Amino acid sequence: MSKQDQDKWYGLGRRKSAIAKVLLSGEFKEHAINGLKLDVYFTTVGQRQAAVSPLKLTGQEEILAMKVKVLGGGKQSQAEAVKLGAARALLKINPEWRKQLKVARHLTRDPRVKERKKFGLKRARRAPQFSKR
Repeated sequence: MSKQDQDKWYGLGRRKSAIAKVLLSGEFKEHAINGLKLDVYFTTVGQRQAAVSPLKLTGQEEILAMKVKVLGGGKQSQAEAVKLGAARALLKINPEWRKQLKVARHLTRDPRVKERKKFGLKRARRAPQFSKR
């Protein structure tokens, strides 16, 4: 590992169909997602808070810069994927943060995805309307 790579940590996060590749670097500039600032990309306060919550929890929000490449899914799923990716990257920096990240449920991958549509139905479970006559 070169000197240049020692202050960069990588984590992958997924949620529904969203995939986030998170790169944490030692010198803080600003958090960037797909080349945009965090507050430009995630428009709601809840999405911004979800994305940086692992960094806030460990006290690294103003120390580490987060550079993220995210694709697929909606904005909320992308924010949740960034949260998981950032938490996994933080574990590579300091494994002692595992307990507090796990208690805050930042290391748990949410397995819920949209159920597939079944034949003969309008949606996954919605049956066509019954007509007596």
